[in-house]
Amino acid sequence: MPPGHQGAGGRVIRRRQLLALVAITLMWGFNWPMMKYSLREMSPLYFRALTMTAGATWLFVFYRVRGVRMLPQGDEWGTVVKLGLPNMLGWHTAAILGVKELASGRAAILGFTMPIWTVLIGTLFLGEKLTARIAVAVVAVAAAIGLLISHEVVTLSGRPAGILWMELAALLWAIGTILMRRTRITLPVEALTVWMMVLTCLCLWTFAFAMEPWPSWQFSGPMWGSLAYGAFINYGFSQIIWFGMARDLPPATSAMSIMAVPLIGTLGATVIVGEWPHWEDYVAMVFVMAAIAAVLLPKRQTGKPSQPTA
Repeated sequence: MPPGHQGAGGRVIRRRQLLALVAITLMWGFNWPMMKYSLREMSPLYFRALTMTAGATWLFVFYRVRGVRMLPQGDEWGTVVKLGLPNMLGWHTAAILGVKELASGRAAILGFTMPIWTVLIGTLFLGEKLTARIAVAVVAVAAAIGLLISHEVVTLSGRPAGILWMELAALLWAIGTILMRRTRITLPVEALTVWMMVLTCLCLWTFAFAMEPWPSWQFSGPMWGSLAYGAFINYGFSQIIWFGMARDLPPATSAMSIMAVPLIGTLGATVIVGEWPHWEDYVAMVFVMAAIAAVLLPKRQTGKPSQPTA
């Protein structure tokens, strides 16, 4: 996932934008079971370090060739660190550890509680108004988490710690999003993202070297394909598409995309890694999608609608 951005409202959705949004929704959705597949042959921190390093390198070259200013100056280095620690290092590290412990579809459902954490933090600590929508979202997420925790506890192979990792990931992503909204960013967002990835890569390689055995690098063909997906699809093409056009979509359309990611991740896991969802997963998915809709979909406006622009 990219750093949090709000789309512009009141714009006509062009066909090219809609196709782009469908593409990155599918990329992000299928990335969850692809990560789970990769962890069959590679430890989680080395997997993250390798794929993110390759993705950051490709993005740096791509945007440098296109003339984007890629080198931070002065205080911009501090911005990279401040935003990168929760939004990139925190999210990606905790999420991959959660995927290791949980079914990938379940991890996706829990990870995408992040918009609810964002509004809840704003209400509890930043003086934002507690609305009925936020209350509904919090109750729905609590119900979803409770369902999944109950299933993990009663299942012999269950690992409730994975739920804690995924909620920590969602919380850190939410904190990073709030910091980004409150930070005056002068560095192009493409360059900011790449340097946050570089910072994360340095930390991940250090953590992996200290905590995990060195990989054998004798992977199967599908495993190499999974690594390529993580590096060049998840960290590459999806980021390029997002920065190119999808981030300018209206908030309602972007919200629908976010709601669809855990659904695609859960259904894709059945085909890619053979994980069959339980009834708790489906119900929890509905709760989380409803919570996302409550906090992200704009309120219906009354009165005469504004004239859309071409």
